[in-house]
Amino acid sequence: MRVYLGSDHAGYELKVHLVSALGLQGYEVVDVGPAKFDPDDDYPAYCFHTAARVVADEGSLGVVIGGSGNGEQIAANKVPGIRAALAWNQETAQLAREHNDANVVAIGARQHTLDEATALVTAFLTTSFSGNERHARRIAQVLEYDTTRVLPPLPED
Repeated sequence: MRVYLGSDHAGYELKVHLVSALGLQGYEVVDVGPAKFDPDDDYPAYCFHTAARVVADEGSLGVVIGGSGNGEQIAANKVPGIRAALAWNQETAQLAREHNDANVVAIGARQHTLDEATALVTAFLTTSFSGNERHARRIAQVLEYDTTRVLPPLPED
């Protein structure tokens, strides 16, 4: 499986670590950048490019990394077709795939050790979408809104 990784300065060390660790696990890793540490860089471009590559490469997944992962998740989710989830423990990493069919995971490098963050990314990459009908229905509703920008009617109480 191909995995795209992008970060900012706060996530740079973790990204470099994951490029190596995931490669050793057998993943085809694509480092979207940055190529070198720059304490003044901004995360949006790296997240947009990482997410766009995931959308263009069916079956691939992505990882965006920053200090908290919050901004990176927000930026990645601006790319149509992306379902990015912030993972802060193994369960949220797995549920992002099982219930939401997330195709990008956001990680906060300042929130975890290298080993903890690697375990979160590995949990995300090794978990499949459950295919459960109710989860698929909800994903379809999000995709419909993402495509049309038309609010769905509220369910009747």
